[in-house]
Amino acid sequence: MKPETSQSATDRPIDPDLIPDNPYLLLTPGPLSTSKSVRATMLRDWCTWDDDYNHGVVQDVRARLVSLATSRPGYTSVLMQGSGTFGVEATIGSVVPEDGKLLVLANGGYGDRIVQIAERLRISTVVLDSGEIAPPDCAALEAKLTADPAVTHVAVVHCETTTGILNPIADIAAVVKGCGKTFIVDAMSSFGGIPMNVEALGIDFLISSANKCIEGVPGFCFVIAREESLERSCGRARSLSLDLHEQWRTMEEGHGKWRYTSPTHVVRAFQQALLELDAEGGVAARHNRYAENQRVLVKGMESLGFRCLLPRENQSPIITAFFDPDDDAYDFLRFYEAIKRQGFVIYPGKVSVADTFRIGTIGQVFPDDVQRLLRAIGAACCWHPEHDDTVSGLSD
Repeated sequence: MKPETSQSATDRPIDPDLIPDNPYLLLTPGPLSTSKSVRATMLRDWCTWDDDYNHGVVQDVRARLVSLATSRPGYTSVLMQGSGTFGVEATIGSVVPEDGKLLVLANGGYGDRIVQIAERLRISTVVLDSGEIAPPDCAALEAKLTADPAVTHVAVVHCETTTGILNPIADIAAVVKGCGKTFIVDAMSSFGGIPMNVEALGIDFLISSANKCIEGVPGFCFVIAREESLERSCGRARSLSLDLHEQWRTMEEGHGKWRYTSPTHVVRAFQQALLELDAEGGVAARHNRYAENQRVLVKGMESLGFRCLLPRENQSPIITAFFDPDDDAYDFLRFYEAIKRQGFVIYPGKVSVADTFRIGTIGQVFPDDVQRLLRAIGAACCWHPEHDDTVSGLSD
């Protein structure tokens, strides 16, 4: 299955200049700010049973996703209605057998959510929790897998946006595959923005979402799966609508057909986002932009007196957590509203070990935008004894 090289003749382009500007820039881990051309594609309707949509859009999207993940054969992709959590639940609930056991590496809210899903589905689960601000301990993982041969599957979040930590996926993968386990990676906030090769890493199931680093809009998630591992999941699903194998089988046999109503406008917008990712230079180029956004952000925030929660070596380019100012006059909601009035939306903190807030550097965000954000933050720091509206060093 190869990506389509041309648009359908019925897919008339809509002038992006007709799309209104957004009132603010979203500096969040998703949903995020998208291009006008992505939003413009949603201004027409699609029939879900003919080739214009199923072959021209869905199958093209599926092929492009696999090509982003690996150039080697043996992998496929499955699109699933719903947010990223739907994809996680579909995968966990479909691929772990009744007599299987799941080990979850947790170091934040989204690893905890995998545990919650598994326990709700009554899957035998063991958790290795390294705390919210530390990466998983690979030595502890290897020891646990050696001591507990009943474990069949291992799951981890690649970029845990609770803090912005980037977990050492290659080191974890080496342990998991060395022990012969099925490897599930929640790459919700990394796929498309951080280079990775699922075949080289030995990943069996990678889960992500339309509204993250590929810069689409919310409405569906996707799973990139090793075909051999996906075939083995036949009949295991604990849900009708979240049956990953059946969704895949229907898309394969129906040449892009979904089992239940497809989110057509969102899928077409995602196809446009994939085309724009390719035009930018692919995942490596997008990663470079995100990394530069984050570098400019941290430099400017430190010049304003803010401190990062994580050490640099553990920090992703996706979202950065900053400690709240140690000042009784500081109030996050007032700070947030002052920044929003200047055209930017930031994110509240999520960790339990410290008072923080977070700023994302993904989506249609560029270094010049980050510089404008820093000036807005400088203007909002009204509690600071040396408060002014400028930030030094923004041109570096």
